[in-house]
Amino acid sequence: MSPEDEEASAVVRAVARQLKLWRESAGLTQAEFGAAIGYGEELVSSVERGRRIPRPEYLEAADRVLNAGGRITAMTRDLAEVRYPKKVRDVRRLEVEAVQICSYNNSVVDGLLQTEDYARAVFSSRRPPFTEEELDWQLTARLARQEIIDSATAKTLFSFVLCEATLRRPIGGRMVMRAQLERLLDVARLPNVDLQVLPLASEENSGLGGLFRLLKLKDGTAVGLSEAPLVSRVFCGPKETTVLDVRYGIIRAQALTPRESLTFIEQLRGET
Repeated sequence: MSPEDEEASAVVRAVARQLKLWRESAGLTQAEFGAAIGYGEELVSSVERGRRIPRPEYLEAADRVLNAGGRITAMTRDLAEVRYPKKVRDVRRLEVEAVQICSYNNSVVDGLLQTEDYARAVFSSRRPPFTEEELDWQLTARLARQEIIDSATAKTLFSFVLCEATLRRPIGGRMVMRAQLERLLDVARLPNVDLQVLPLASEENSGLGGLFRLLKLKDGTAVGLSEAPLVSRVFCGPKETTVLDVRYGIIRAQALTPRESLTFIEQLRGET
């Protein structure tokens, strides 16, 4: 958890105080409590000092051992959101509010479409590398965001344009990439999803400036998102979002149609 993330820090400190009070009321030392719930004393200490965010299974074990009657497990919801990086939480909130999400990517498959193995391979390629804990943290956060597209009741409209290069780059190996292509085929058949491929053979590509996303919100406004190494930018002004909207429309026109794109991805899967 980032020290600058005041929202998350406040929630974690409040939960840590409650856990410590419950343990002390039961007359248990940190070592005794850790042994009872199946965790080490060092982890218990880190949780009670607000340095580690307890996982749901930790809270469940604590609730059982301390006879809290569900009062401790109730805090799982409070920790669910702050478990993820602030940037991820902010993007996720915007995604939930969006009536339409448009995405162009010429680097990797969009995060909302990634399989777990593909996402892990993407995060593992980072240099300097994530620690194992950081990698799991990032991976869990990315998969959690996919709930908005996987939900059977999803009402958001999605439009994805992927450069052909993202489909030919064998991130994670051939089998991982094959499973990723199958995932794309499944998602592309959802009624609220349009997925298009921009072929490398196309002489026109208005997306050479890099990946970006455009989220159109319920109140009629729009938010643009772009990422570059070490920098993530958010565009809220109508001037910037209008430029992204126009650019995205042109990119869609340059890409294969959704039906043609399905056929294209099926052919790539066969090659893989």
